[in-house]
Amino acid sequence: MGPIKEEAAFSAEAPSLARIIWKEIYTDKVALIALIVFSTIMVSTMVLGFTIDEDFARRSYLVFRDQGPSEQFFLGTDDGGRDMVAMIILGARNSILIGFAVTILGSILGIAIGLVSGFYGGQVDNIIMRITDTWLMLPTLMIIILFVSLIPNYQVWQFVGILVIFAWMGTTRIIRAMALQQRNLDYVSASKTLGTRNIVIMVREVLPNLIPVITVNLTLGLAGNMGVETGLTFLGFGLPFGTPSLGRLIAMAARPAALQFRMWQWLPAALLIFTLMLSVYCVGQAVQRAADVRQRRAQ
Repeated sequence: MGPIKEEAAFSAEAPSLARIIWKEIYTDKVALIALIVFSTIMVSTMVLGFTIDEDFARRSYLVFRDQGPSEQFFLGTDDGGRDMVAMIILGARNSILIGFAVTILGSILGIAIGLVSGFYGGQVDNIIMRITDTWLMLPTLMIIILFVSLIPNYQVWQFVGILVIFAWMGTTRIIRAMALQQRNLDYVSASKTLGTRNIVIMVREVLPNLIPVITVNLTLGLAGNMGVETGLTFLGFGLPFGTPSLGRLIAMAARPAALQFRMWQWLPAALLIFTLMLSVYCVGQAVQRAADVRQRRAQ
């Protein structure tokens, strides 16, 4: 068999990353169920969330306050007389959207910084990594709370921006380590010899080889970012006041009366965010195994 035929045979036998990920998820029943559950919740909350009049749902109706589950209110009402079903749907939609936004924006920033640091190395790498290490040592939650406290009447996009400021360091370190390995390989040296610009080498040649690592980081980072948003909102330093959030619903458990006698006000939201984060984590583990398989086949 000639070289061309061997290369064609290898290309035909080497499955894409997406196919490897799907095979790993399909063979792992836990990951498959987790993917179905997460997809169902995400699609349901997105579709139903945009059909709900958010301004109407957020209004207080004191005549209906603290009512238990009934035919009129399937999951009861909160202390403002708002329908818990509507608040949970809107809260889940906001948590998912913010989780995706912070994950994607933070990953883009982290990939760009890590790629530059690892590709150039030397003094550039030293300066960037010292800044990254210093940023990592900062008490992230305390600083986020400080920023939120100092910004009067902040909006959702400002809150997302604050989270992104602290969401890039982990991605930067991972991408930097991989870029340091790639920069010494033959294909990079050949491109430099041909006079290819560094930015072109990084984006067109090095970055595609980091897709498996980036995919794993995105998947696992999503669960963490949703948890950060929910936790900060639970503490009162998350989404702007009045914006539906699962964290704000769970915070009702801090009231002894609600904790003991009105579980419908916080338990469904707590179970939902737990299910979301657990589902993403299970899928992320399968994606990580698939990335490891792809890397072993490439070696």
